[in-house]
Amino acid sequence: MTLPPHLARIVEAEIPRYSDAEMARRRAAIEALLAEHDCDHLIFCGLNRFGSAVQWITQWPVTAEAVGVLTPGERDALFVQWVNHAPQASLVADKADVAWGGESSIAAAIAVIDKRKSRNGRIGYVGPLTAEQHARLAARYPNIANLSRAYTKLRQVKSVEELDWLRVGAHFTDLGMSALRDNLKPGLNERELGDAIERAYIAQGATNVIHYIGATSMAAPNLGVPRQFTTTRRVKTGDAVVAEISAAFWDHPGQVLRSFALGEPTPLYRDLHAAADAAFDAIAAVLRAGATPAQVIEASGVIEEAGFTIIDDLLHGYGGGYLPPVLGCKSRPAGPVLEEPFRSGQTVVIQPNVTTRDGTAGVQTGEMVAITANGVERMHSIPRGFLQI
Repeated sequence: MTLPPHLARIVEAEIPRYSDAEMARRRAAIEALLAEHDCDHLIFCGLNRFGSAVQWITQWPVTAEAVGVLTPGERDALFVQWVNHAPQASLVADKADVAWGGESSIAAAIAVIDKRKSRNGRIGYVGPLTAEQHARLAARYPNIANLSRAYTKLRQVKSVEELDWLRVGAHFTDLGMSALRDNLKPGLNERELGDAIERAYIAQGATNVIHYIGATSMAAPNLGVPRQFTTTRRVKTGDAVVAEISAAFWDHPGQVLRSFALGEPTPLYRDLHAAADAAFDAIAAVLRAGATPAQVIEASGVIEEAGFTIIDDLLHGYGGGYLPPVLGCKSRPAGPVLEEPFRSGQTVVIQPNVTTRDGTAGVQTGEMVAITANGVERMHSIPRGFLQI
């Protein structure tokens, strides 16, 4: 698997960055959000690498806590809580004034707002403020507005550049799943398989988001979903191995789910995967701009018709965090079903991970796709299907 030249250029850059035009688009969207909610400043924060508003606004993929201030007409201020991370943050977030947050990044951010003044004392914020940070901000500026939901809507629809960066993440995720497929053999344990997955992309600049792996006997299964923490269990002939893998490049992940049979699949596992494939195809057939979440759930009814269910979300938004909509199937709802239709440019993971009703046997199948006016575009290239090793 090789990247086309325009995507390879992203990976080969010493410090990968979005274009000035893309960053200007984002800033205009944030400033419009502030104006809509009558806020003079925005505090944006992040606590980990994946899906952070800090990265979207400044291009710094957060390693730990970081808090920033965006004020129309001013340079962004960004406070990094771990002092030894500030030097690289300064290089990456080169359009912001970056500093160590000292005793408290939120206190440093409040001090910036104090200096810049506020017309009405109304401050917007996005991201995961801790209870202590929220209390500290509210004590100084009681008129604060949580803009996280409105900000999330901005993240749902991707620009052309963002789709390209996500294709890079999908590429590295495919490399990880391909390495699992190519190294899968009796005698290896789950930890060794995880090592093979990460070796496939680490040297090229990607990072691990998740590698969930699980092996169980197809004749006497006791595992319906992959393990979040790998074990020393060794793979044997007659096993099913199920996996969910997500690798990211500078906070831009892919996600792919696959199942493998070491030897001849049992009738149960053939039926499970047939139902999963049918559900994936049915969902992909209805998913397009203008389709509704209810239509997706209705299309997944082939799972229940086959006598199965899922122990997972059926579909979720991805790329910029775990995004709406998050949908369950008919037999395992995931909460209220939003009425908002899908839009072109959204990226979602279709993952009908079918299990038996008692959860003792299951398969994984799915991947991230981009929604278009006419259907879905594959972001991944690794073949689908229940592969026999």
